[in-house]
Amino acid sequence: MSISELLTNINNEDAKVAVAVEKVLPEITLLVEAVVDKLLAGGRLFYIGAGTSGRLAIVDASECPPTFGVPHGLVIGVIAGGKEAMFKAVEFAEDDLEQCWKDLSGYQISNRDVVIGIAASGSTPYVIGGLRACRLHGVTTGSITCNPGAAISMDADFPVEVVVGPEFVTGSTRMKSGTAQKLILNMISTSVMIQLGRVEDNKMVHMQLTNEKLMDRGVKMIMGKTGLTDYNQAKTLLVKYGSVKMAIEHTK
Repeated sequence: MSISELLTNINNEDAKVAVAVEKVLPEITLLVEAVVDKLLAGGRLFYIGAGTSGRLAIVDASECPPTFGVPHGLVIGVIAGGKEAMFKAVEFAEDDLEQCWKDLSGYQISNRDVVIGIAASGSTPYVIGGLRACRLHGVTTGSITCNPGAAISMDADFPVEVVVGPEFVTGSTRMKSGTAQKLILNMISTSVMIQLGRVEDNKMVHMQLTNEKLMDRGVKMIMGKTGLTDYNQAKTLLVKYGSVKMAIEHTK
């Protein structure tokens, strides 16, 4: 294939992903409801995975504090092989059935929490072992996989099986499967945070003000919500109170 043909065919395959995710929205809904219940009761959300799935888990978890202003320990990503595996494959890390529970135990996991296992194949031992141990200890479990009837679904209280079909490069699950997992993780974390009141009128009113771009966005949110027309006055309020939400509250 020419480069143009390669890109066109990859894009054609990618277009199938959102359609596949749409088919499992009822299952995602049940999973999100379970997560919301646990977090409202003081629990935490854990993602577990290996390889691409684990990296996507880490990304989604790490973006929750700056986007929604929640504590870093509320949503936690755990990857087979530890932090090193984010940047470099750790050989055979995903093949250990026992290690995931050891990793989770380091966070003093309990039945107040919920754990979602992510594995495109649905057969990753690290994830299966983690979910299995969670259920034995009364921890609520969910799963995301791209294979029907996958093994991890058997150990999940709320399984999600999004079938995207063969990859453009055979077996390269970082492609369509990875995209599907990312879409679902976006749905889970965003809808959960909305249910927890971390978003108002589709605005990130609790976001962390970590750079000038976000400061500017926050100032404009305050101006739009309160009717203030003086940019500097709105910025002063934002700096003083540290969040869009608090600044708006103190202008009422």
